Amino acid sequence: MSLAERVLSVNNDLPIRTDQAVHSGKVRSVYWLSEADSKRLIKERAYNVAADAPLAIMVISDRISAFDCIWHGEGGMNGVPGKGAALNAISNHWFRLFREQGLANSHILDIPHPFVWIVQKAKPVMIEAICRQYITGSMWRAYSKGERDFCGIQLPEGLQKDQQLPELLITPSTKGILKGIPGVPEADDVNITRANIEQNFQAFNFQNASDIDLYEKLLKEGFDVITAELQKLDQIFVDTKFEFGYVTNAAGEQELIYMDEVGTPDSSRIWDGAHYREGKVIEKSKEEFRQQLLNYFPDPDILLNKDRMAERSSLARDTALPEEILMQISATYTQIAEKITGQSLTLSDNPKAEIIDVLGREYGLIV
Repeated sequence: MSLAERVLSVNNDLPIRTDQAVHSGKVRSVYWLSEADSKRLIKERAYNVAADAPLAIMVISDRISAFDCIWHGEGGMNGVPGKGAALNAISNHWFRLFREQGLANSHILDIPHPFVWIVQKAKPVMIEAICRQYITGSMWRAYSKGERDFCGIQLPEGLQKDQQLPELLITPSTKGILKGIPGVPEADDVNITRANIEQNFQAFNFQNASDIDLYEKLLKEGFDVITAELQKLDQIFVDTKFEFGYVTNAAGEQELIYMDEVGTPDSSRIWDGAHYREGKVIEKSKEEFRQQLLNYFPDPDILLNKDRMAERSSLARDTALPEEILMQISATYTQIAEKITGQSLTLSDNPKAEIIDVLGREYGLIV
């Protein structure tokens, strides 16, 4: 089997029993289980959730997105080998540490396969919770143009590119398009302030105002856990995005939990510590791929200018990237996953067949 055939690029066509449309995102697809299957698995597997909690199968892919587009390579390489398994392995590792250290639970109930999670349905908090420990990326670009107010936080003068910030910053943005919130544009991924959240906490799906403090506490504590573990590996946790939601546990209590993914090369920037001390930034995250794209195309403004989205979409659709670019990203993802988890990552020969086999044989979910 060729390397391209071992990449799981299409993950929304599995014969998993569901009575709803499959939700397919940029990287993951979600199959909502029937009420009967959800109740059966909760009972059989003794999941710590309400007896009537809706469950889903979440299947990751090896697709790679950047600048709001999905990219592919030469030779039918429609993803990055090992990327999906690396993302899941890293998230599983951090979620487990969060749980063991008493922070909060996650939406994951079971891990049948390296590409698959069984999750419970959560009511998402409509905030992309972003934490920053260094000034880089979009924040640096805005700062270098004179901007000093970030989500209601004033930054001091004189900061340098890639410098550690005086304190950990929380710079939230909207998750999805939210309507009718004073002072918040009706657009996805727009920066908001803590005051915006406090004054409209219900519009962001918080159960009560005090949960704003809890979300910030879980955000900072989760960030600190990952920072401390990466420091042991001489890696720097630069910034990241967390997501939160509410679930009902087996005791009927509402819990605020971590959801989506955490501390991965897709959702975070990670730098190599030894190189940083020498004044060089070596990315161990998707930022490396973004930089490769900016260097590869003669007109990088297409990738940066939102007014040129039609051109950008055509560029992604019509460009087969060199295989070596995708293989370099594969090495970055698999190596950082193995470093974090302390376990080797095995590339599946036929991930789709393996997923169908285990979900049918052990979970009775294949039609």
